[in-house]
Amino acid sequence: MAAQQWVYAFTEGDGKDKKLLGGKGANLCEMTQIGLNVPPGFVITTQACLDYLAHAERQLPEGLPDEIRTHIRSLEQQTGKVFGGADNPLLVSVRSGSAMSMPGMMDTILNLGLNDDTLSGLIQQTGNERFGWDAYRRFIQLFGHVALGIADSHFDEHFDAIKRQAGVKADIGLDAEHLEEICRLFLEVVEEQTGKPFPRDPYQQLELAVKAVFNSWRGKRAVDYRREFKITPEMANGTAVNVVTMVFGNMGNDCATGVGFTRDPGTGENVMFGEYLVNAQGEDVVAGIRTPKPVSEMADEMPEMYRQLVELRNKLESHYREVQDFEYTIEKGTLYCLQTRNGKMNAAARVRTSVEMANEGLLSREEALLRVEPDMLEQLLHPRLDPEHKSTPVATGLPASPGAAAGKAVFDADRAELLGRAGQKVILVREETKPEDIHGFFASEGILTSRGGKTSHAAVVARGMGKPCVAGAEGIVVNVKARMAAVGETTFLEGDTLTIDGTTGNVYIGEIATVDPEFSDNLKTLLAWSDAIARLQVMANADTPAAAQKAVDYGAQGIGLCRTERMFNAVERLPVVVEMILADTLEERRDALDKLLPMQRGDFKEIFRVMSPRPVTVRLLDPPMHEFLPTEAQLLEELEHLQKLHVNMQGIGELVGSLRLLRPGARHTDMPAPFDVLNADLVAEAITKKRQMLNKVRVLYEVNPMLGHRGVRLGITYPEIYRMQIQAVLEAAAELQREGIDVIPEIMVPQVISPEELKIVKQYTEEVQQQVERHYDVSLNYRFGTMMETVRSTLRAERIAGYADFFSFGTNDLTQAAFSFSREDAENKFLPQYIARGILRDNPFEALDYNGVLKLMNIAVKDGRKVRPDLKVGICGEHGGHPASIRHCHHIGLSYVSCSSPRVPVARLAAAQAMLTEDEYQ
Repeated sequence: MAAQQWVYAFTEGDGKDKKLLGGKGANLCEMTQIGLNVPPGFVITTQACLDYLAHAERQLPEGLPDEIRTHIRSLEQQTGKVFGGADNPLLVSVRSGSAMSMPGMMDTILNLGLNDDTLSGLIQQTGNERFGWDAYRRFIQLFGHVALGIADSHFDEHFDAIKRQAGVKADIGLDAEHLEEICRLFLEVVEEQTGKPFPRDPYQQLELAVKAVFNSWRGKRAVDYRREFKITPEMANGTAVNVVTMVFGNMGNDCATGVGFTRDPGTGENVMFGEYLVNAQGEDVVAGIRTPKPVSEMADEMPEMYRQLVELRNKLESHYREVQDFEYTIEKGTLYCLQTRNGKMNAAARVRTSVEMANEGLLSREEALLRVEPDMLEQLLHPRLDPEHKSTPVATGLPASPGAAAGKAVFDADRAELLGRAGQKVILVREETKPEDIHGFFASEGILTSRGGKTSHAAVVARGMGKPCVAGAEGIVVNVKARMAAVGETTFLEGDTLTIDGTTGNVYIGEIATVDPEFSDNLKTLLAWSDAIARLQVMANADTPAAAQKAVDYGAQGIGLCRTERMFNAVERLPVVVEMILADTLEERRDALDKLLPMQRGDFKEIFRVMSPRPVTVRLLDPPMHEFLPTEAQLLEELEHLQKLHVNMQGIGELVGSLRLLRPGARHTDMPAPFDVLNADLVAEAITKKRQMLNKVRVLYEVNPMLGHRGVRLGITYPEIYRMQIQAVLEAAAELQREGIDVIPEIMVPQVISPEELKIVKQYTEEVQQQVERHYDVSLNYRFGTMMETVRSTLRAERIAGYADFFSFGTNDLTQAAFSFSREDAENKFLPQYIARGILRDNPFEALDYNGVLKLMNIAVKDGRKVRPDLKVGICGEHGGHPASIRHCHHIGLSYVSCSSPRVPVARLAAAQAMLTEDEYQ
């Protein structure tokens, strides 16, 4: 069996094998092999890193030291220099590089191979004493920090002292004597901090450097970076080590170093972008030690080098067919390319370059679509904080709904609505939110809660409205009664201005300027290409005419979820809903429903009008009745207050009445009832109503309301409620049909577990349909279907499909049922541990659960289409806007996804990518 190969020369490594060679190493191999001027070098594989990290004793894999020596000898032959040689020394850089770009997250060491002997040879070789000492001081500090674990502060205090002594601000002002003194002090620091002299043997230096780079894979910043950007071991595991012959940009004014992009990463404009420094090493540019120059100035300062740089830029982009971020060094008039990688850009630049590179013929349209991460589009579709702001957040919660907003803190929904209607910008601040807060949501710029997760009520509703939301900011203690909140030693009162960033989860005191969202021509073009390729349709979740118009603006092909209970929460309607709930008889309940009917009909009519001729799926009433009522604790508190007020007012009224009777000539019958006595009567009436409401709350109490009397169960026990809603939908459709407007209403029944339930509601629908058609003299065109959000419904899909034209998976509830997790609690309690420990790969309320929930969905799709081959099947839970989940939906044959309007463009692009990559699906 052949021995494991741990090392590959740049001339032999496979430039496509980034998993083995890392991105940087693979590109160095490829650039070398296509003839670019790359300093000679070799790559130690990521597999060597994993082998090293797997052994507790942290020894290099067997055979690796010998391979390294063999390749160093090859570099000596190629360069004519000697590693450790006193006359013509070979120096190398040691750089990290994983399969996924992680800029600055792992370690690099430059100028390796220097000691007292090789330093003399370097000075003799270059005839530049200052350059030699400068290279040595850089090496000692970098090696000391990276390989020996010495804090930079121990070196910096000596460096800063010498600069003060010399009267200079930057290192470039130091002469050779200053740098020699710095090197002496740095060597003393190493011996003081480690108890050993600085290692002189270049091979020992190289071995320590390789180990340090391997170890940096598990360094905190690298681990945090991978966690933040969800870089899994399947995507990148371990770092390669790139050993490269040193070239020097700091040997004089005919030398330079720089970083470039083949296009502007901020705007996407097709111009070379970058910065450079004369007489400097690469770290000087990226570390901000000196202020670099824009690359355009090189055209005047070094015209021939600039011409070669433009040529390099063109070769890189045409070869890689991608915007490149590259580093280069100019040594004595020779240009070397030290690295290239795909450039990181903001969303606007990514979209623009995708469209322009396709139009230039550099990419196909399909390739252009695949190079944009769908989630990036959110940067373009929500207001965002001015990136130039310098404010520090006072708290951080979960980034529950993207975008940024500023406004006055308000602690209850009623006041939020009052101020919002008066034209003031407000941020609704709550411990948590409930459906009855909905009017406050409409009026607010954004929502902040101290409890709840990304799928909490506040988060779901905010995303549906496209409003920023920060949820679960547990560092904030909200005191609704006192109308204030505290975070650490900072407090803010109602009326104080807050800024929230729903993209990062940060909360700020005061107002920070925002930048308007962009929906550019390039984005419209990209999304039009997406729609032409995708098989999945993309719908929106929308509950109002304004939300429907927003869905159209974002390119939705219909409404996949219109929640009727959102319409009940409007301020002028909630009292009628409460009247319906408190009704003791069927007649009283019908009276209240008769008042609600024209309201709902009007809403549906406007929504259908906006969406025409697109379909609109209307979900019949879903939440339990108690959600429209105050809590028992709230009612008890209000009753106590009213009773005290009533007693006091009665006493005052009696006193006022007695005093008036003492007036001369006054008679009791002549006296009007005192004003306060009239108020006391009103308070008594309010007490009676509150008691009635309290009794109803207690009657409706359920131990677990999310699994209780809701959805279709309400429609069966109170058929008049569902009949009223069905009538409102069909009458709205009939009225528009008579106006010549095409409408496609879809009536959806929630929480179904049995075909018998659906059969009953379908019977209501057909009866109402006949009445409406007779009254309006029309023939209605509508669909009837169900939400699949209970486990039992997915297993009974074959029978249920006998009564349904369509299925829509409500994956929020289906996930909750499949896992037996409370989504309101799981995210802030145990889910982070489950993900960190590998029990679950993803938060199942964010990413559709592949091993459980998706299998239930697949069963339902297959079984349902056995009975009804043309069955329309979609998804309207939060997962409908999640790119990876959309790919799963495409694979199991769904017809559409539905999501909040601001995520519609994300879903449109993700649907196209699902189609383009379906052969790769696993």
